[in-house]
Amino acid sequence: MRVVYLIVLLQPKEFDLQTFEQLGLSANILKALNEKGFTNPTDIQAQAIPALLEEPKDLIGLAQTGTGKTAAFCLPLLDVIDPDFKKLQAIIIAPTRELAQQIAKELESFSKYTPEIATEIVYGGTSIVNQIRSIKKRTPQILVATPGRLIDLIERKAVRLDELQFVILDEADEMLNMGFKEDIDKILEQAPEGKITWLFSATMPPDIKRLTKRYMTNPVEVSVNQEVKVNDNIEHLYMLVKHRDKKEALKRFLDVTPDAYAVVFCRTRRETQTLADQLIEAGYNAEALHGDLSQEKRDVVMNRFRKKTTQVLVCTDVAARGIDVDDLTHVIHISLPDDRSYYTHRSGRTARGGKKGVSIAILGGDEMTHLHSLEKQLKITIKQALVPNSAEIAQARLQLWVNQVYESEPLKDKDVVEALVNAFADLSQEDLIARLAALNMSRFNLHESQRDLNMKEEPKRNSGKGRRNDRDRGPRGKGRRDDRRGGGDRERGGGKRRRGNGDAVFISVGKMDGLNVPDLLNVIHKKTGLNQRQIGDIQLRRNHSVVEVPQNSTTHFIKTLNGSKIKGRNVIVKKDRE
Repeated sequence: MRVVYLIVLLQPKEFDLQTFEQLGLSANILKALNEKGFTNPTDIQAQAIPALLEEPKDLIGLAQTGTGKTAAFCLPLLDVIDPDFKKLQAIIIAPTRELAQQIAKELESFSKYTPEIATEIVYGGTSIVNQIRSIKKRTPQILVATPGRLIDLIERKAVRLDELQFVILDEADEMLNMGFKEDIDKILEQAPEGKITWLFSATMPPDIKRLTKRYMTNPVEVSVNQEVKVNDNIEHLYMLVKHRDKKEALKRFLDVTPDAYAVVFCRTRRETQTLADQLIEAGYNAEALHGDLSQEKRDVVMNRFRKKTTQVLVCTDVAARGIDVDDLTHVIHISLPDDRSYYTHRSGRTARGGKKGVSIAILGGDEMTHLHSLEKQLKITIKQALVPNSAEIAQARLQLWVNQVYESEPLKDKDVVEALVNAFADLSQEDLIARLAALNMSRFNLHESQRDLNMKEEPKRNSGKGRRNDRDRGPRGKGRRDDRRGGGDRERGGGKRRRGNGDAVFISVGKMDGLNVPDLLNVIHKKTGLNQRQIGDIQLRRNHSVVEVPQNSTTHFIKTLNGSKIKGRNVIVKKDRE
């Protein structure tokens, strides 16, 4: 089938449609929008909504996270659904539970005055029996789902696609990055041939193009300003320290910013949990959010954070998707993301609604090149901030204590007050205040804070030869190497070998899952019998890995590992670039 793309390239200032009333939405939807305070559509909404309401058509919406794309498909969907037909008419597929929950929440608020339209949400990590019971109790016209759980429900005949009219894929590129390609293929193949497909994605990589050619017919493409833009209300800072001092630098920053309401981003689940545990042990009001937590635990953590019962949320990029929290004062990067769009998405969680916010990265010396690359790509300036010292921490904590004293209500029990006055009668006012202040400050490790953690950026070198980062390594770095450079440490007994004559095999698990080279080699040996000497080059990437396997072992390798669990995930294993 030949696919014809109708491409609409837009400039925000040229929009003729300035209000939701002009988009053709129904009165009930407009009433719900008005109550939410929505009056003017975003770029993607102004273009997608009229196109989707005009007539049934396949559509590709290219827009970054945070552009209002959820409403761009939820609003027209609610208006094209037949409320009198009590069958499943639309499924919305999202890559993560958090994003699915966010979409379901938006649908609920937008459909406030259309109660005859039933929506349901299903995702993994919670009881499938309860979800089946809920679907059978009232068949939803719209189902929001994660790919894996949707397939489970289809296979159990709990969800039937016979009458399905619409399939919406949200963050399609992220779903493929996370290894859901086969799941998406399976769902789309089982959907009725005449279905309408709306695909929303931040990018159009080759896999997305192949998907659109296979499953969409003459799609209209709406692309709105794909340039990654950064909120002007965000102040961008970085602290430069040794890698071993990152956690101490974070603690000091929280010490001098006691009112911070912050999200701290880490690369892996393991790093996330470890950092959160260390903060909690040190007395900070923090919790972790990552994929290894049960859905029930994740909901509890998020509810506490939304209510500001928790002050600092430590999370991974994937777990943070779908988090919709206002009033964040700070976004903190323990390490920079590889992709500039991730930096923008992270930072954009603060400074919402016209408010000011701070994005601060705590970096090692070997991350400065990447920092300067981000500055250039995003056209922003990231200024250096110094790690606070003991005097600054003491001043900030004492000021907080003074404010708390002034804001507190005096004790009203006169007898107790009189008893306390008598008990401290031998102390002067100055001596009493000094002793109380000393008790307050004894909770903080100011002795450790006397050490200066700040580093100066080293000048650029002409050659990469002889480069060393600032990690704690032995002389000339022997015995330890940074496995983030693709191949990682392969010097166990035989050294690193780049064979070059094997087959490259794709495995859908990577750095963001906490995977490292020794772990992967161990899994490969246990499951396939291949040892370290038989494996060639290993490239660890953000969401997947590529392993060089002897050609005579490739079939056995793929058959044995495909569908198995690595780092808690069912992995897809296939020839790379198959």
